[in-house]
Amino acid sequence: MTDTEIEAAFRREAGSALATLIRLLGDFDLAEDSLQDAFAGALKAWRRSGPPDHPRAWLIRAARNRAVDQLRRRVRLNAKTPMLTIDAALALPEITDDDDDIAGDDTLRLIFTCCHPALAMEARVALTLRTVCGLATPSIARAFLVSEETMAQRLVRAKAKIKAARVPYRVPPPELLEERLEGVLAVIYLVFTEDYAGIDGGDRGLADEAIRLARLVGGLMPGQAGVEGLLALMLLQDARRPARTDADGGIVRLEDQDRSLWDRGKIAEGVRLVETALARPGRPNSYAIQAAIAALHGQAARFEATDWPQIAGLYEVLLRVHPSAVIELNHAVAVSMVDGPTRALNLIDSLNARGGLTGYHLLHAARAEMLRRLERNDEAAEAFRRALSLAPTEAERRFLRGRLAGLGAAPLVPNPNQI
Repeated sequence: MTDTEIEAAFRREAGSALATLIRLLGDFDLAEDSLQDAFAGALKAWRRSGPPDHPRAWLIRAARNRAVDQLRRRVRLNAKTPMLTIDAALALPEITDDDDDIAGDDTLRLIFTCCHPALAMEARVALTLRTVCGLATPSIARAFLVSEETMAQRLVRAKAKIKAARVPYRVPPPELLEERLEGVLAVIYLVFTEDYAGIDGGDRGLADEAIRLARLVGGLMPGQAGVEGLLALMLLQDARRPARTDADGGIVRLEDQDRSLWDRGKIAEGVRLVETALARPGRPNSYAIQAAIAALHGQAARFEATDWPQIAGLYEVLLRVHPSAVIELNHAVAVSMVDGPTRALNLIDSLNARGGLTGYHLLHAARAEMLRRLERNDEAAEAFRRALSLAPTEAERRFLRGRLAGLGAAPLVPNPNQI
């Protein structure tokens, strides 16, 4: 067996093996260190004799034995380490890969532990990517534009918080499940949007990991409309990725995208999922409604064929389910496609007057587009300049400079102190 094949086998089994080891050992760091030691042992053993029938069970047994060795060394160096810890580790039951329910339950426990509300959101995301998704600390640090040391400290603090707060390693009881699942889904979507929104700095692997994680949760908790809605939303958004940028990395507006580049397989799967989610009993969840909007975009053969009245209506439903200033802005843009730019501009100006999105570049960009459509070009240019000053990525700044150039306007008003 080649090292590449061994590494692939390890990646397949590592997530569920780590989840079980954390439950059995009660220590994130000890479980991770022991599993890495077990992998080093697998490289030697599996090269000689090939993989065992149950690679996951082999890794857990090997990691447990290494954990016991580490605990014994701690006892020799520090008499305060309780022997009961070693006794418990020695008494761990044998586990085989036939125990699929145990593997799934352990993974679900780990997901809910990493996403516990006792942790700050940034810590939940980092810990989920590290332990559930198996991403290396340097990769997570690059994705979130922080140093490796900063990310390592964030992970250390998150694990210490779990231990200090005695966060239970379990799936929440029924009365807390819906609320806690919402937190898990928020973490997954934040992972996805960190990539999706960061056009010129995103890590493509994050979007893939978010979709994989949603599939994993959906497989472990079937029939959850929230999970189905979120997975549908991410698939439908990700389907348009190949057409969102040009060869130079510049942003391509939805109306100008080459729809032949859209991933029709992802769109079809997303549509099926959103139909299933919306058919579930009870109030529709916000992810499913957003996915329904994305599905209408995805199913339109041409921009002109988009069902804007239904999209505007869905945004009104979404505002009742999940009120948000950003959703109000999106609703206003949809209204502009139904009733024209004047009504939409009134809605945007009302939203701007309330102050919640004053520093949000997309509000000013949307306002600029409405003014441009009304041929109020000087005001449109000023709004584009405001959006340009707030845009967070170079791709968005480049796009806005292009919109200004289309009006024959300079990108920025000169500062008289610099003349």
